[in-house]
Amino acid sequence: MSIIAIIIIVAIVIVLFLIGTYNSLIRLRNQVKNAWQQIDVQLKRRHDLIPNLVNSVKGYMDFEKSTLESVIQARAAAIGARNISDTIQKEDALTAAVSKLFAVAENYPDLKSNTTVMELMEELRTTENQIAFARQFYNDITTKYNTKLEIFPINLFASALNFQTFPLFEITDARERETPTVDLSLKK
Repeated sequence: MSIIAIIIIVAIVIVLFLIGTYNSLIRLRNQVKNAWQQIDVQLKRRHDLIPNLVNSVKGYMDFEKSTLESVIQARAAAIGARNISDTIQKEDALTAAVSKLFAVAENYPDLKSNTTVMELMEELRTTENQIAFARQFYNDITTKYNTKLEIFPINLFASALNFQTFPLFEITDARERETPTVDLSLKK
């Protein structure tokens, strides 16, 4: 085999590697974007449900105006998010505000007997669960994509083509990291 044939074979292998790498990065990046869009759909649903829930509980929760206001403010901030990182941060704040609203609502027996409020709360809980599953999928595919961007020699090729990592959803509130205390004793 001549030196020219070897050089041509090596060049073909390198070109095939680069094409395969580029295509796999594009495929993963599109999966990350799709996963983000799935989260976005659920966030939109949550943003639409919150005003209905707040309006439904307003009359019952006269003494909890600060809780309602924090939910409304957190929702407005989340809707106004500018990018994925900003959205992640503001949606975490909204999740905390909604959780507090749920906790406070448990203290109002009249609220628990109102079927409209209970249906809205159940829809919102279901949406929160769907958001959690969508976030998990997003984090899984984003981790795979980000890892691929960092592996040598792909990192050289990816940085030359300006592929960027995506942020992950992470627990930012220390209270969410705490292990809940469960008392299963039958003491009265």
